[in-house]
Amino acid sequence: MKVLFATSECAPFSKSGGLADVAFSLPPALKGIGIEAAIVTPLYKCVKDRFWDQLTYVFTRTVGVGYRDFRIDLYQGELDGVPVWFTGCDELFDRPMLYGYYDDAVRFAVFSKAVTDTLGELSFLPDVLHCNDWETAAAVMYLKDRQAVDGTFSHIKSVFTIHNIAYQGQFGRDMMDTLGFAPGWYDGALAYIYDGRQDMNLMKGAMLMADAVSTVSPNYARELHYPEFAYGLQGVIDMIDGKLYGILNGINMKRYDPASDPNIPVHFDTDNLFGKALCKHTIQKMFGLDEEVEWPLLASVARLVEQKGIELVKMVLPGLMDMGCQLIVFGQGEQQYIDYFNWAKENWPGQVGFSSNYTEEVANMIFAGADMYLMPSRFEPCGLSQMMAMRYGTVPIVHETGGLKDSVRGYKEFDGIGDGFSFMDYSAKGLYLAVVQAVKLFFGDDEKFLTIRKRCMTKDFSWNKSARAYASMYEKIVDHHVGTELSFEEAYENLKNAYIKLDETNRSSLPEIVRPSYHR
Repeated sequence: MKVLFATSECAPFSKSGGLADVAFSLPPALKGIGIEAAIVTPLYKCVKDRFWDQLTYVFTRTVGVGYRDFRIDLYQGELDGVPVWFTGCDELFDRPMLYGYYDDAVRFAVFSKAVTDTLGELSFLPDVLHCNDWETAAAVMYLKDRQAVDGTFSHIKSVFTIHNIAYQGQFGRDMMDTLGFAPGWYDGALAYIYDGRQDMNLMKGAMLMADAVSTVSPNYARELHYPEFAYGLQGVIDMIDGKLYGILNGINMKRYDPASDPNIPVHFDTDNLFGKALCKHTIQKMFGLDEEVEWPLLASVARLVEQKGIELVKMVLPGLMDMGCQLIVFGQGEQQYIDYFNWAKENWPGQVGFSSNYTEEVANMIFAGADMYLMPSRFEPCGLSQMMAMRYGTVPIVHETGGLKDSVRGYKEFDGIGDGFSFMDYSAKGLYLAVVQAVKLFFGDDEKFLTIRKRCMTKDFSWNKSARAYASMYEKIVDHHVGTELSFEEAYENLKNAYIKLDETNRSSLPEIVRPSYHR
């Protein structure tokens, strides 16, 4: 089976968030279990600046979107043995940032159209086109358009993965022509009434038209049936429940390995944790904290936005300081939070460290040196940093939502089971009590806390399990008998037998009707 992974970012070439990490890890993991995978992504300025000498020119084509033609230059690179095609268009992608431009709708529509227009010209004709988030949502519909007029591509199935439903690709209806969608697409898939006006919604269209839809954790798939999580698309989620899958993301276990990570000052493992104490000392010194080995060091490596629970951290910070904790906050984001943590650093010298000069190298050093990791997100589709922190023996404190609930099992004192600490109610009180529980164990029972730390380090967050779940989903939607068509009589007989079987099942069922579980 062949899978083409279409993504708007892919580490190490381009990255703004977790999608880049998924694109970096999932295709090679698929390759490892026998699926032939390839990646296609835009050729951004950052890619040209850092990886230009590693790319090979393939061809130049013209891609039409709406009323305009765009010149597309295709280049090829490689990631862990997986081919990576880069779609170049200097007019659209030779810019300092990946996102945030007035013409993002056009930029990613052109990328999506280039993906589907060049399918037959690559040395790789996929069985599955796997699209991710709104930036590649249009490719699902462009593929349908192409399949309607060219049987060469009729066997290709599409998968659409929702990494964060809050970002949907919502634009005014007047963009239909600009993005090259026939009028029928509006009523058929893209219509979205918002604040009294008629908009188009690319994510909605892809959800309806894809052969399968996945989210990045089982719990997030369940949560999306509720308005507080679905950002207006809960009705669409209900409609597509039969093809909705929740598959927890993983991390690259070799890349995030405290026994070999070149970014941390001292290596360590579960048999010898002395190196972790030295890593703690290093980051205390780096962030201007008192170099106290016995003080619990909490850390947060996150975007400084409300969704990440930063407001809760602000509210509990005085209590954490009174408790004798230290806190490092590391990340970029909204200026109000940057200003606050700069103030906090001055107000609690030696206890609070802060920097917005984000680098992955320093992030890994924090994962390695901290005792506990704060991740009180209001919602979190999957979350990867809690997994990375756990890999380095840093015990997570999380809000039970989305992938945080799937990846962290809250410690219970009565049975000692768990690999982190969690709270259900999204409130400052909930977070504070979870921290109190963790700090109490840190100070009061070294052996139990060490046991939890080692459980974190040995937990399997590898992509192998996730890759097999994706492979199972692909298998369910791919027709392995391409080219063998049923006669009318055979199709009629199959349909009749299906209805007979369904009727027999209904007659033998209990009278009580129970809504199926959303578990996958």
